[in-house]
Amino acid sequence: MNNRQTNSRTPRPSAVVIGGSSGIGYETCVRLVNRGWNVTNISRTACNNSKVNNICADVTTGSDAYDAISSTADKFGISALIYCAGFSMAAPIEYAKESDYKYLFEVNFFGALKSVQAAVPHMKTRGGKIVLVGSIGGDLPILYDSFYSCSKAALEMLAREANAELNAYGINVCALLPGGTATNFTYKRKIYTEDENRIYAKSVNKAVAALANMEQSGMKPSRVAEEIYKILISDKPPIIRTCGMKNNMMRFASRVMPEKLTLQIDKRMFNQ
Repeated sequence: MNNRQTNSRTPRPSAVVIGGSSGIGYETCVRLVNRGWNVTNISRTACNNSKVNNICADVTTGSDAYDAISSTADKFGISALIYCAGFSMAAPIEYAKESDYKYLFEVNFFGALKSVQAAVPHMKTRGGKIVLVGSIGGDLPILYDSFYSCSKAALEMLAREANAELNAYGINVCALLPGGTATNFTYKRKIYTEDENRIYAKSVNKAVAALANMEQSGMKPSRVAEEIYKILISDKPPIIRTCGMKNNMMRFASRVMPEKLTLQIDKRMFNQ
């Protein structure tokens, strides 16, 4: 009788956050632990919340992240995976270095893919939620941050495809698309020098300044974290969700307006 009672108790939900040391990831960790979740952060730098378990790993090294997620799932189970890791670089397409854009995709897309592959086998028996933090920039190009936009567009397609394959196992995948968010991510962006940008230097500088202003005057990371929490507790989460009414309107407009008009508006936003 006692064994039955113990086994019938609902276990604490367990979440793995990739990139929870700062910004949106950190705010997500805080919200979840404060609401009774067991939370493990996997990143190169620890989350400084004492309630959060930390595993130091680099998402660009597939085996590190895979092993970290697997060991966490074996120990605590895994109800949710939230992928927040990201990298941004301001550079013209013509002069972008292969090592830089490959690294960007390793962090923004392939790291997410490897994390999903690690989590899915542990979610198949009980189901679970996966949130991939994308960007409205995956729908509306960020001028001179093109590789970031490309990687976030790829995350949206990954969410669509993953749902088609995994819904039968009770696994829901959502790509959440915030717009500008006021975090230190703005100041960690890799920006090419004027010498590296060559004839594009003036345009790149204008675009970088406009983007920084959009981010630092944008929504708080806690607002995005709250959207993530709503997705995790939803019975039927959306496949793609835009964070914020303004961003929702922008995404809708980009889908109904002619491409050339969208591009003209986009260029104005980035002072081109």
